[in-house]
This record gives sequence, C-alpha cells and structure tokens, in this order.
Amino acid sequence: MRLFAAVLPPARAVDELALAVDRLRSLPGSEGLRWTGRAGWHFTLAFMGEVEDGLLPELHERLGRAARRTHPFALRLHAGGRFGQRALWVGAAGGLEEMRLLAERTDAAARRAGVSMQEHRRYQAHLTIARSRDEADLRPYVEALEAFEGTPWEVAELSLVRSNLPVSGVPGEQPRYETVGSWPLGDGTGSSPLERAS
Repeated sequence: MRLFAAVLPPARAVDELALAVDRLRSLPGSEGLRWTGRAGWHFTLAFMGEVEDGLLPELHERLGRAARRTHPFALRLHAGGRFGQRALWVGAAGGLEEMRLLAERTDAAARRAGVSMQEHRRYQAHLTIARSRDEADLRPYVEALEAFEGTPWEVAELSLVRSNLPVSGVPGEQPRYETVGSWPLGDGTGSSPLERAS
C-alpha cells in the first residue's frame, strides 16, 4: 500500500483554510490550477511510497516509538509559498522545530523498518493547496496568502495515511486518503485500526 506519515490539521483549521482558498480561487487564472480538496490537506512528515504488507507490524511499532519520543506542540497555519511554478502551499508557524524533529523521527522509523525511502531532505512544513500542469505564475496567490493566519492548535498525534490513487480516469479526480494508524505524541500508547482488528 502507498503510505505516508502526516500531521492532520483539526476541522477548525481546515475550515479556516477553506475560506482562504475560496478567496484564492476568485483570482484571475485560478481555473488553470488543480486545487486539492479538504480531504487532502495534511502536513506530510515522511513519504514512504509503496510499502509491503510484511513491513507493517515493524513500521507501526517504530512509528509508535517516534510518537512517544515527541512531546505535543502548538502549530497554526500561516502564510504560504510555492515550489517553482508547479505547487502552491500554505505554511506553518509555532512548533516548527518539534515538527522537523517528528519528521526526522518518522523518516528514520520507516528506514529502520525496512521501507525503501527516497533521499533524505531537510524538512519544510507545507500543506499543498494547488498544483499547476503548466508553468503558472503563482506569485499573486503567495502574496494573497501573506496575511493568512490560522488559529493555533495542539499537535497531539502522528498519523499513518494510505493514499489511494485515482483509477477511474475522470479528469480532476483526487486521491482518496485513509488513516491506517495513529499514535499520540508523548508518553501515551497508541494503537492502529490494524492492531485493534487483530
């Protein structure tokens, strides 16, 4: 299955972002962008790609340890940026050092569990809200996001998410996301739907 570790923003933060995205979609040229849906708004910590079922028990154990070693931290959606002319994102503020540490720990957990990870890069917290098929000028959108400031929340959970890629061939269809594991940050003990079923 195709997996990634993530921080999922709470419903209130998603609602605030939805209002900001609605304003962005009224800007000229917005119809040329592929806007991600609310269900796809997350902060990816470590992208794992296709993971063999046999690695899941070890992966779950190691992600649980990574979560327990990381204290809960405050975070809020904040401003935005772009990766070249291809991706528009919203950033974060608050516990960025804790978020970076959690990303490093989840990456290391996956590697130690035997997951073949891509080359490690320094973590940058971002939540993708739109992509461009062509070389789009995303600067007006970044400028419009400069004043965006979400309400802080406490990140208290690490999630393992399955990404189900579109198969229908319908233009604009988005991936479907399914949380297959979650662990509380700090000294708690967590379980996943897979573990509870066994």
